[in-house]
Amino acid sequence: MTRELVKFLQKIGVDTRFVSITEDKVYINNLKFSRFSRKKEELFKKSFPKVDVIRSKIFQKICMRASRNLAHCILPKEKIFLIKDDDPCSSALYVILEPYQRKYGIEIIFGRSKNEAENLNIDSIALPVTLDDESQNIIQLMIDGEKIELLSSKESYNDKKLIYPLINVPKSWIYSWTQNKLDNDLNQNYESAEDLLKFLESLVPNVRENLLKSALFISNEC
Repeated sequence: MTRELVKFLQKIGVDTRFVSITEDKVYINNLKFSRFSRKKEELFKKSFPKVDVIRSKIFQKICMRASRNLAHCILPKEKIFLIKDDDPCSSALYVILEPYQRKYGIEIIFGRSKNEAENLNIDSIALPVTLDDESQNIIQLMIDGEKIELLSSKESYNDKKLIYPLINVPKSWIYSWTQNKLDNDLNQNYESAEDLLKFLESLVPNVRENLLKSALFISNEC
């Protein structure tokens, strides 16, 4: 089905490197570069009436931020392992990476945990670590008086490269796009850190982004 959708979209002039395609949905990652106009959508719906075309501005923002990392952390024809579970961030990660199969010729391989990747013929493991996960981690380490060590500083796992496409993406964007309730899924280990972050966010714009920048600066200096 996906191959059929790709062929038809290419036939009507849509650049499929900038849309994500699943069995029953087509997500527009970049409206300008995809050239997926309303007129082309009408043509598409005539042939595939049961497939929804999703024009989500928040999803396009997510893809734009993720692309900044993916541009320099993946290589053409890489085999990338993804964890398949009920976490909305894991689901988002697949939808974001899906067009890179056409853009970079990557292959996506699924498993239930990182451990499964150990004996597979893969090049890298994509982890769904978000900007919130990283900023909460930094705050918690500061509260505990421990050395600042970024979650995303881990470069490999059992000789497999680790990549973090969502590291610049707020979790609230993903939960808003997937229509999940963020408060019900907060990591309990970081509850006090999250409370502090919410307070800081009311005083300092982009506090999560700035925390990550500062931590990266410190880690590079060391």
